[in-house]
Amino acid sequence: MRKKRIMVIGPKGCGKTSLVNLLNDYDGPLRRTQDTIYGKYTIDVPSAYIENAWMYKHMIALSQDAWCMLVLVDQSRCAEVYSHGFVKAFRCPAVGVISKCDLAPENEETCIRQLKTIGLDEPYFKVSVPNGTGTEELKRYLKELKERQRG
Repeated sequence: MRKKRIMVIGPKGCGKTSLVNLLNDYDGPLRRTQDTIYGKYTIDVPSAYIENAWMYKHMIALSQDAWCMLVLVDQSRCAEVYSHGFVKAFRCPAVGVISKCDLAPENEETCIRQLKTIGLDEPYFKVSVPNGTGTEELKRYLKELKERQRG
């Protein structure tokens, strides 16, 4: 049986790799890549998979290796990259994350509206990896979610 991981998706430059490195307890340099990267606990999905609707089938296939999915929106740039009801195509639980929450606080409501349109329910996690905001709360929630799934 394959090891299930946390699938992390989001638009280009939204902080996916920084969050993935945090969740994997990896402290090395950031590596930008166009490939899917299987980490210790995560699957880092390239932004191209989100930005091109014809690639959704690849994300759906990748989600077979995921026990949950983190869907990121970038508070510093509120680009609408997800289709309406996006998460309904996946069978694993999806968690909404507002990345770069320390930047452009005036965009918070727009990000929350985007997460609702994508099909995500609260709680939403506001994180900033560089300054540590919200990261412990997210990790704690993921741990509790995994324990509930084992149930």
